[in-house]
Amino acid sequence: MDVLTERSSRVVSLAKLHRASVRRSTGTFLAEGANAVDAALSTGRAQQLLVRHDDADPAAENRRHADLIARAEAARLPVHRLSPRAADKLSETTTAPGIFAVCGLLTDTPDRVDLSGDGFAVVAVEPREPGNAGTLIRCADAMGAKAVLLLGDAVDVHNGKCVRASAGSVFHVPLIVERDVAAGLARLREAGLRTLATTMDGEVPLPEADDLLAEPHAWLFGNEAHGLSEREIAGADHRVSIPIHGRAESLNLAAASAICLYASATARRRA
Repeated sequence: MDVLTERSSRVVSLAKLHRASVRRSTGTFLAEGANAVDAALSTGRAQQLLVRHDDADPAAENRRHADLIARAEAARLPVHRLSPRAADKLSETTTAPGIFAVCGLLTDTPDRVDLSGDGFAVVAVEPREPGNAGTLIRCADAMGAKAVLLLGDAVDVHNGKCVRASAGSVFHVPLIVERDVAAGLARLREAGLRTLATTMDGEVPLPEADDLLAEPHAWLFGNEAHGLSEREIAGADHRVSIPIHGRAESLNLAAASAICLYASATARRRA
């Protein structure tokens, strides 16, 4: 099997997937690292694997990623070997993990995902920071959310930093994208989900929200810099506050979402 160099046409083309416009035009993205590749293989999303040559050498003792390579080969997926420089070219991290999967895009539209019934959804309104978006998706997956919606001018969830921060969860939970914030919120109401906005002065303290959280609902989380707009807060069914007992003025998106989603998962188990 030939080893692809950083100058090979395949590597040059795949490196362009670091740009959102190229991901959209090709309908593919790169998942980097063992966690992401494992999830891509488990969910049938991987189309091909690329592995650093030293890690893919069958003669090497205790070769890295042996299980992932074997699973890809069993699924009859193409497995390409990369030179170290080619692996570095495809990587967006300081130290390239040495394994990548080319996958089809994961996002869907609100009309194609059934949001009705029991459970809760997670809504991020205009999230801009890919690491935060990936952490939110990971938390939603861990707590059993039925979907994550990204509304408005939101970060691309196929961004490498977002995929890595999700630790593979982008492959596990339905991801819905809607540019029109009002239309996305209307879709939640049509599905019978109560919307809960997280605010500092909410009328419902989170410890007293169990009855709300036992019913189908959707958490609304705002942009990292300016939060939810007044219109979005006013349009929510309830405004929920997280009591802060120390001297911190507020919580960031990752911390607030983890607390709220854990409360939802706990309330559902108690119901």
